[in-house]
Amino acid sequence: MTDLPYRPAAAIMLLNAENKVFVAQRIDTKLEAWQMPQGGLDPGEEPEAGALRELEEETGIPPSLVEIIGKAPRELLYDLPPEMLGRMWGGKYRGQRQHWYIARFLGTDADVNLETEHPEFRAWKWADASELVDLIVPFKKELYAQVVDAFREHLGVPE
Repeated sequence: MTDLPYRPAAAIMLLNAENKVFVAQRIDTKLEAWQMPQGGLDPGEEPEAGALRELEEETGIPPSLVEIIGKAPRELLYDLPPEMLGRMWGGKYRGQRQHWYIARFLGTDADVNLETEHPEFRAWKWADASELVDLIVPFKKELYAQVVDAFREHLGVPE
């Protein structure tokens, strides 16, 4: 299975005015794990457009309420755990290669609406960047550590 390719994807770290990070719980799991908005890219879709599309699809937050302030210097990868290989994404991918963006949220909490056309999240909150690695599912912990490191200058998180 490790010869499978990575799924092209984009993700976004959304910051509010207090520099807290938007995280949400997936609707399809009972785990107490939280994640940032992310998803696969459509064929030919530019990564920034994909990140903004995913954000709106998952949270109801339109691009007009978001200001992109940075991009990770390289794609970040994660592998699915062995028990998920062959079950996710029709068994075509070993994990994702994600383009990560950091953005400032220009709206208010009232602009967040998880009741989207195809809901993916059941709850959301603003979290400290220093908490992110502890909030995510175990197989994405290294990925989230890399994301925090990539955006450290925007977050005020010590090394």
